[in-house]
Amino acid sequence: MSESVTIKTLDGENSFAAYVARPEGTPTAAIIVIQEIFGVNEGIRRKCDHWASLGYLAVAPDLFWMLEPGLELDADVEDEFNKALGLFGQYNPDDGVKDIEATIHWIRREAGVEKVGCVGYCLGGKLAYMTAARTDIDASVGYYGVMIDQMLGEKHAIAHPLMLHVPTADHFVGPEAQAAMHAGLDDHPKVTLHDYEGLDHGFAAEMGNRRDEAGAQLADSRTEAFFAEHLA
Repeated sequence: MSESVTIKTLDGENSFAAYVARPEGTPTAAIIVIQEIFGVNEGIRRKCDHWASLGYLAVAPDLFWMLEPGLELDADVEDEFNKALGLFGQYNPDDGVKDIEATIHWIRREAGVEKVGCVGYCLGGKLAYMTAARTDIDASVGYYGVMIDQMLGEKHAIAHPLMLHVPTADHFVGPEAQAAMHAGLDDHPKVTLHDYEGLDHGFAAEMGNRRDEAGAQLADSRTEAFFAEHLA
């Protein structure tokens, strides 16, 4: 079962929409699905529906609500891809983490689910890292997160498990950035990095030209096992 809900911002002054997919029975835990730069589109909703089929409450907040509420873009359409890049340039990820924290509060207080994880892609991968460092979320996963190498100063605040999926041929996260991530995080007791040789940014997209089936299945199986362990 899926629906749209409204979540209040942390300051209570505004609110934003979120797509919610509910399991058939009582949720075992909740997973926040953090969008790419393309909004809460069909691919993100499908990921929520999949988590719900595994028994989780899945929530995808509309993080671009301040720029263009209800945005849905297709990464395979050039004009839409370019529009998404423009919005990424305007977006303040600090605001995104606050909205994710508000979503955590909604899940625990309104939905009554205590254990909460998050999984994010692209921009959402960066936000998953920031959420691990800045909130009390129980477990976080980032796929091809951008600019994490520039935020390694926050790693000391990561208190709960974090997994990062890193495609080695990511044209948005180059070899130097990947090397910095490994140098800064490989010895962190709460962080696990997985490299995907030769794969590019977006390889685990639910649909479209970017998806690599074998890579996506491997990464997603690791993510499912990770949440099964840390959200139990």
